[in-house]
Amino acid sequence: MNISSAVVVTEPKHFKEVLQSLEESGLCDVYFHDEKSGKIIIIIEGEDINEETFKLKQIQMLPHVLSANMVYSYSEEEWESAAEYLQKLSNDVPEILNDENVRAEDIVYKGHIKGYIS
Repeated sequence: MNISSAVVVTEPKHFKEVLQSLEESGLCDVYFHDEKSGKIIIIIEGEDINEETFKLKQIQMLPHVLSANMVYSYSEEEWESAAEYLQKLSNDVPEILNDENVRAEDIVYKGHIKGYIS
């Protein structure tokens, strides 16, 4: 599952029309809007990046939409990959960092995790 936020921009004179089109489109959920600036914050969900991209392109083609750009994206696949990587790293944490008897002042950082002990 992928979830992304996007900013849709329209001219204020077309704001209500674009807002209604977005709300009725089934392509996204509307979370915030400002009629004066013509900006609308939406959330797009999809099974993968291809579905999200398809939905964004459909939104970009709605009448009176000047722009629609993704701002933030979350992908479960990316998280799973990162979680596996972090789990592997957690096994490499030097014992000194987990030793409650070692004072933080006694640990010397040398620019990377592998060389922090003097």
